[in-house]
Amino acid sequence: MKHVISVSELTLYIKELVESDEQMCGIWVRGEISNLRRHSSGHSYFTLKDQRASLRCVMFRSWASSLRFIPQDGMEVLCYGSIGVYERDGNYQMYVQRLEPYGTGSLYAAFEQLKKKLEAEGLFDAARKRPLPAFPERVAVITSRSGAAIRDILSVSQRRCPCCRVVVFPVSVQGDAAVPEMLKALAAVEDYGPFDVVIIGRGGGSQEELWCFNDEALARAIASCSFPVVSAIGHETDYTIADFVADVRAPTPSAAAELVFPDRSELFRQVEHLSHRLRSGVMKRVERHNERLRLLLSRPVLSRPAASLKGHMQRVDDLEHRLRISAERRLDSARGALYAAAAKLDALSPLGVLTRGYTITLKRPEGRLLTRPGQVVPGDRLTTVFRHGEVVSLVEEVLGDE
Repeated sequence: MKHVISVSELTLYIKELVESDEQMCGIWVRGEISNLRRHSSGHSYFTLKDQRASLRCVMFRSWASSLRFIPQDGMEVLCYGSIGVYERDGNYQMYVQRLEPYGTGSLYAAFEQLKKKLEAEGLFDAARKRPLPAFPERVAVITSRSGAAIRDILSVSQRRCPCCRVVVFPVSVQGDAAVPEMLKALAAVEDYGPFDVVIIGRGGGSQEELWCFNDEALARAIASCSFPVVSAIGHETDYTIADFVADVRAPTPSAAAELVFPDRSELFRQVEHLSHRLRSGVMKRVERHNERLRLLLSRPVLSRPAASLKGHMQRVDDLEHRLRISAERRLDSARGALYAAAAKLDALSPLGVLTRGYTITLKRPEGRLLTRPGQVVPGDRLTTVFRHGEVVSLVEEVLGDE
């Protein structure tokens, strides 16, 4: 008969084996802190790792409160404690009692070095970031074919904007093949475009699993992409170089989809709201004009135009009469002034002298008026003008002058 035990019994047996081993108690372990998380209870949870392996660690509040420094991701530290098994998950972990800094971890140092280099080149500048289109028609997604990220993105796209076409470029998102495949996918996006937006990313993971997104070649390819790029890598607290060079950083793949795909139902609600406001505005405007029309129609000039015109007609007649009288007075005054001027002119006219028996002598043929004898010589022809007629004569002799 087979001897069958439960998972709990097996886990408990392994726990007792591990925790009873003296080599697993009171040991020092060196590694780099990753995925540090401080719980509200005061306990700290993190992963201790090196180039080939990782170890889950927990430091309870009673031990963490005595720390003289603040642990951070990327720090290389020395941990003192014991190895145990967490029965619920079946995972072995280290219960850390003391924590001492050992130096900056190599991965963290590489991350900071590349970050400073690309930032100095301007690849992180906000001025080069492109906004996302409000209504994308084609969206490229670079991620794993089987991961949760693609399922989340497609689910959100179908729910929010099913008319938008989504083209998936499947790649590895961890390991040695990840970077070459993502570079090839970005090149394929350029060839297969145009696209309105490109989403690149994956679901959560450890710093080692996300490390491919800290590659310099990948960062430069994202920065030089012809289309706006949204990074959706890991969880909200995870940051990679790809996040800094992308046009928009989303905390999760689902959040990236929420940013990229417009909500169709929300658009319908907005259109309905705007339509209601438009109808309401038109009705209010029509009502205001109707009220103004009613006020205008109630005025006497429109309700009883004949009565209003009578007064104006009478005023026109009155003005016409006053104008006629004024014109006659001005005409009489002008006529009197004309008569007076004519009388003055007549008094000064040479013709007036002729009526008193005088004559006027003119030299022919130019008709120049003669005022003294020196103006003529014997032989000149003269015209003497009387009141009633003229006499033409010939000069025979000139007597006197000066």
